[in-house]
Amino acid sequence: MAVKLRLRKMGKKKQPVYKVVAADSRSPRDGKFIEAIGLYNPKVDPAQIEIKEDRALYWLGVGAQPTDTVKNIFTNQGILLKRELKKKGLSEEQIAVKFDEWNKLKEANLAAALKKKSEKAKAKKQKSAEKEESKTDSAAEV
Repeated sequence: MAVKLRLRKMGKKKQPVYKVVAADSRSPRDGKFIEAIGLYNPKVDPAQIEIKEDRALYWLGVGAQPTDTVKNIFTNQGILLKRELKKKGLSEEQIAVKFDEWNKLKEANLAAALKKKSEKAKAKKQKSAEKEESKTDSAAEV
């Protein structure tokens, strides 16, 4: 039996909430599953992600294949990083140190991206204000 880690759609119309589940690859998307290992809500900002890390690592360890979206979620949560570090044979302390370093780097990158986004928004507002001024000036001349 091939096991996949995938999303199971739940929630109301236009308001999806997904469960991250371990399921037989032959079962339908919203059908029978073996175990629910997490929750993913993309409608809130930032997206709400709750994963049972130990169960995710267990299923990856026994050969379950994550779908692309679940793989992205695991990467963002650092679960795949922990799995790779465990494969290398590092101790729990070493894994914790490397994970903390990775978390700090991730937060720094996020802060830089937010700063860049706000600067772009400021520049866009200034540009639109300048256009409005030029329109009012040209209207005053006429």
